[in-house]
Amino acid sequence: MGRGIVFLATIVWGQAEATDIPGSARVVERSTQGLEQPAEILIDYWGIAHIYAGTVHDAFFLQGYNAARDRLWQIDLWRKRGLGLLSRDFGPDYIAQDRAARLFLYRGDMAREWAAYGPDAKSQTEAFVAGVNAFVGEIRNGARPLPVEFTTASSMPDLWSPEDILRIRSHGLTRNLTSEVARAHVACKAGLQADRLRRKLEPDWTTKIPAGLDPCQIPKEVLTDYRLGTDGVTLGKPSTKTALDDEPFAEEPITAAGSNAWIIGPERTTTGRPILASDPHRAVTVPSLRYIVHMNAPGFSVIGAGEPFLPGVSIGHNDTIAFGLTISAIDQEDLYVYDLNPANAGQYRYQGQWEDVTIIKEPIPVKGQPDAIVELRFTRHGPVLYQDPAGARLFALRGLWSEPGAAAYFASSRYMTAHDWDAFKAAVAEWRTPSENLLYADKNGNIGWVVAAGAPLRPNWDGLLPVPGDGRYEWNGLAPADRLPQSYNPRAGWFASANEMNLPADYPLRDMKPGFEWAEASRATRLKDVLGSAAKTSLADSMALQMDDYSVMARRLTKLLAPLISDDPVIHNGLALLKSWNLHIERDSAAAALFEVWSIGYLGKATVAKVSPAVEPIIKSGAIDAVVSYLEKPDRALGRDPARARDALLLSTLKEAMTDLQTRLGPDHATWRWGQLHHAQFDHVLSPTADSALRAQLNVGPMQKSGGTTTVNLSPYDISDFRQVHGASFRMVLDVGEWDNSVTINTPGQSGNPFDPHYRDLFPLWLNGQYVPLLYSRAAVARSTQTLIKFTPGHPKP
Repeated sequence: MGRGIVFLATIVWGQAEATDIPGSARVVERSTQGLEQPAEILIDYWGIAHIYAGTVHDAFFLQGYNAARDRLWQIDLWRKRGLGLLSRDFGPDYIAQDRAARLFLYRGDMAREWAAYGPDAKSQTEAFVAGVNAFVGEIRNGARPLPVEFTTASSMPDLWSPEDILRIRSHGLTRNLTSEVARAHVACKAGLQADRLRRKLEPDWTTKIPAGLDPCQIPKEVLTDYRLGTDGVTLGKPSTKTALDDEPFAEEPITAAGSNAWIIGPERTTTGRPILASDPHRAVTVPSLRYIVHMNAPGFSVIGAGEPFLPGVSIGHNDTIAFGLTISAIDQEDLYVYDLNPANAGQYRYQGQWEDVTIIKEPIPVKGQPDAIVELRFTRHGPVLYQDPAGARLFALRGLWSEPGAAAYFASSRYMTAHDWDAFKAAVAEWRTPSENLLYADKNGNIGWVVAAGAPLRPNWDGLLPVPGDGRYEWNGLAPADRLPQSYNPRAGWFASANEMNLPADYPLRDMKPGFEWAEASRATRLKDVLGSAAKTSLADSMALQMDDYSVMARRLTKLLAPLISDDPVIHNGLALLKSWNLHIERDSAAAALFEVWSIGYLGKATVAKVSPAVEPIIKSGAIDAVVSYLEKPDRALGRDPARARDALLLSTLKEAMTDLQTRLGPDHATWRWGQLHHAQFDHVLSPTADSALRAQLNVGPMQKSGGTTTVNLSPYDISDFRQVHGASFRMVLDVGEWDNSVTINTPGQSGNPFDPHYRDLFPLWLNGQYVPLLYSRAAVARSTQTLIKFTPGHPKP
């Protein structure tokens, strides 16, 4: 089952266990205002911070302080982007993005918002923010140097408010606005049947155009503010409408990415204890989107990863239970279309009456210029995204992120301290965003899975197309937590999730309609094949499976090629290469290079052009699973003899891919390597504005990379240059109950300081399937300590 991965953890860990805190460990002493009691942070050889505090307040205070110590530029930029403050630091090019960000801020009652997360959330967040501000204060008073990123960008870090974290919602990974708009455009051009190659609906479902909707009246411009408000920051070339014009219906990030997680019960493991593995997939960035931290205080102990700007962790374990997650494709967005009052463009029709559009005017500070006064408009459903130039229609978004209790990942504050299944389920019952498959294991040998999400109930439509905003299409609240799928100690002895459609066969689909646009099932099928066939699984097996590059999609496509032959020497060579292939997307494989270039670069586009030519500009190459499913059962849209036409299409596109690779990699296909094309390179957001010396320090890579768009080791890429764009932001494999045996990896490193040794030290390990220890016991942490920071309450030293 394993594939011979070399584990750095085994080598270095064994050496570290021989001593207590090494004599070579660097010791730093700090007096920090805001602490209640003395405390310590032990930083291990791999840059993981282990916090030991006298109170829970101090544990969260030091989490915030340490996040600022390691990732200040990253978390400060996240806050400025989310609150719409980029123009203040970077100039007028960012006014449009700032305005869009402000459209998506939470603007509800804050007392109700805090209450939604339980009794401890506010105090934890206040302590976390106080820690961030303490570090920023030390910079401002000269006790700490200003990080190089700020000097390069000519900016300064801000002080935070606890409410900032709750108000920013644009990282919540809600979905399916882009798909609704694309489907409306397809329906306008060629009817809904033509959409089958763009997205595969699961379970099998036939949608219809909602009464009162004209799909031809949905402009692509409704996506402009949505993209601006949810995109990251690009310095040197800010997000603009041009990007939308180039790729108006590009996949939403969570659709393009994904995650893997699995739990294995004790009867199916070599240790006799549960195993929990989790590797969430997001954009691969420097610094990483995840930060690993260990927090300890009397009555409180948790270790794992979260987003560095949030208190606590969302993936990891406490002393009793472990938890991991993958996105569940619950549909949490709807586009509403309104008729405007011909006599007053500030009013829209709702239930036979004219309602006023709510208008908020806000000043946006702009570097070197007077404030820009922007107008934000809202209907009863949410922010106005667009008004057509003729003034006849208005378009607004209702997203779950605007509901109380929907700050992304924030509800993890409830389950971090759970100690059994019932407490865990009760904690996640209030989870809203992102919609998740939450996986559970405990040291008593139990495993479980629950879908945790705010799932809108749509009584009279399915959420797949925009709807009139006149009152006919309204959410009927959210699904009760017990109506969402869950399983405890499944009969199979294991459970896996890879963002696939996993609604049970008897799920009340027509009543609930939670969503129909799931990740394609190749990764899930591979996990089922491997875990289902293994009598016993080890930790090493799970590590190998996270790096598995076998392609189920390649298995399906090469099955279609199996009976085909050709006298054309180019096609003949291509068929021979793929028919003799082991179906692994390995960086040293010639066949993998051919398969990826063929399936992603040529086959999908040609299929769409043949089957649905009218909508090819909209759906381009289609979705690989939808295209392959169609080719497995072609119809007369391909011609009178669908199977023969399909075979001809397979061969002609294979020849195109072979010719392309001969140009790229040379005439001898024996020398081709997938890694010559596919690579991992992380460019820092400051890279476009930095000089060459700093740019070399900021950026990480390139390095050749295994994996592809359909492998468990998910490595999707930009087809223009084959650069990986998404993937495992963090990996973790837990030995539940014997916690010190657990392993993890971040990438490219724990630190965001480009001159810190932990900035890029984990990148080659992540790339090659190696791991480092995720140490939990105080003794093991002490033996692996590289730096000890001792804190005492008080004022910063000058």
